[in-house]
Amino acid sequence: MREERGFLRNVDGWLIFIYLMLVFIGWINIYATVFDGNHGSIFDLSRRYGMQLLFIVTAIMIAFVILLLDMRLFMNMAHVFYGMTLILLIAVLLVGTRVAGQQAWIQFAGFSFQPAEFAKFATCLFLAKYLSTSGVDLKNASAKLASMLIIFLPIGLILLQPDAGSALVFLAFVMVLYREGLPAWYIWTGFVAVTVFILDLILPLWVVAIILALVTGVLIYLNKKTLRNIASAVLLFSAAVGFAYISNYAFDQLAPHQQDRINVLIGKEVDMQGIGYNVNQSKIAIGSGGLFGRGFLEGTQTRFNFVPEQVTDFIFCTIGEEWGFLGSTVVLALFLALILRIIFLAERQRGPFVRIYGYGVAAVFFFHVFVNIGMTIGLVPIIGIPLPFISYGGSSLWAFTILLFVFIKQDASRLAF
Repeated sequence: MREERGFLRNVDGWLIFIYLMLVFIGWINIYATVFDGNHGSIFDLSRRYGMQLLFIVTAIMIAFVILLLDMRLFMNMAHVFYGMTLILLIAVLLVGTRVAGQQAWIQFAGFSFQPAEFAKFATCLFLAKYLSTSGVDLKNASAKLASMLIIFLPIGLILLQPDAGSALVFLAFVMVLYREGLPAWYIWTGFVAVTVFILDLILPLWVVAIILALVTGVLIYLNKKTLRNIASAVLLFSAAVGFAYISNYAFDQLAPHQQDRINVLIGKEVDMQGIGYNVNQSKIAIGSGGLFGRGFLEGTQTRFNFVPEQVTDFIFCTIGEEWGFLGSTVVLALFLALILRIIFLAERQRGPFVRIYGYGVAAVFFFHVFVNIGMTIGLVPIIGIPLPFISYGGSSLWAFTILLFVFIKQDASRLAF
């Protein structure tokens, strides 16, 4: 009993406070989104806000159970959790339910859940276990290959659903590899590849080739003009041009609606009544909120369903319209505090396992927040991922709760793993 009381004193109160604030904000904004004046109690389980409250209560129960478990369970069973989620990702392709063109849900006894959401936790846990194993060094090719395999196995299975949005989240784990010693040029290579891909969509191939040639010339000029450096620069130029050449082919392999979303984002197409409708209405809703917002239950865009998928992917519109710039800033500040607090706690750990897992948690939250809010204001393409703890849905809320509270439990235990 004495050991348990000591453990409770070590639980980080700030993370729990931020978590409770975010889930409460999510609940009241889901209520505001679907409220029409004819609804009954806010606890009505036939409405989405009532169901979300049930999801929240269940999530808090899950969090409490996690805090009571032995932290060693998560490290010792990491490979089991990872293997189970891979099996579920395969199962959903065979027996899953197709919703909005994606076979991403498994239904059982009247209940449905999305395995891809829980795969983020399992991948984060297993990656932390592997990288914390004695003798694993990301300077070695075998360690790089194994780490990439851990990350890309669930990505491949999720792409088969197809759910490109959920699959892209797993790329956030590359930042964990960078923290643990992955050379920076891997990150820069990815950045250059994305830049070349976007340029190739906007400009003709010959113009892209000229830009790459000029950049290559500058690199040769700034570095030592040795034969080796010149040969390396020419090789990189050739690889970049080759990548630009095949990027159009890769773009053609995307689903038509994904192509349209990217084209709208980069300005090649303007379709405010079609594929660009969601983003346009989202920006109108957020902009109409002004500094202080229209007030709770007073948002016209929110109340009259002008923004599709507003309780899930576009829930931030409700916050922007009804609570304004100040309310949006509070929500962003809470997410920033959450991520920075996780990183701070991760850095003070006695062993690598908890530190690596903590960085994985922070990376997943950062990716979700950046992309989800970026979608609502037109900075990134619409890829359909939820805003943690705020968007409607049981699977995402439970998965994010597990992801966070396993770290809180690990931090509270302070064991040298």
